[in-house]
Amino acid sequence: MRNTARWAATLGLTAATLCGPLTGATLAAPAAAPASLYAPSALVLTTGHGESAALTTPERAVTLSCAPTASGTHPAPAQACAELRLADGDFNALDVRDDVMCTKEYNPVVVTVDGVWRGQRVSYERTFANECVKTSFGVSVFAF
Repeated sequence: MRNTARWAATLGLTAATLCGPLTGATLAAPAAAPASLYAPSALVLTTGHGESAALTTPERAVTLSCAPTASGTHPAPAQACAELRLADGDFNALDVRDDVMCTKEYNPVVVTVDGVWRGQRVSYERTFANECVKTSFGVSVFAF
């Protein structure tokens, strides 16, 4: 207890000595402490029928947050976050399922992703030939 009191007194005097000149109008605002030890990973995913996101009205949108825990309105956030971690956040690196047989019908579906992945800004857009092809891309990220 005695060492703790001595340490606290020393810290207090040092802080007063160093910060004393910063009183009044020159006092700087303290830096905001980080809310978490995890880099933020929060995404908004949309899907709609059309050739490009600029010409398509989103028909469905979900949120996906992966740090510190998986959450959001995505139907399977834990599975989608795990899949993105395996791909290191690269949507083009998601596995393509070869157990899905799709027709060659052309009814384009656009998927967009905007937000932050592990502290880095993400903006992704991809047009799939049809809903079946979109579903075969990855296991759960685009399954909403």
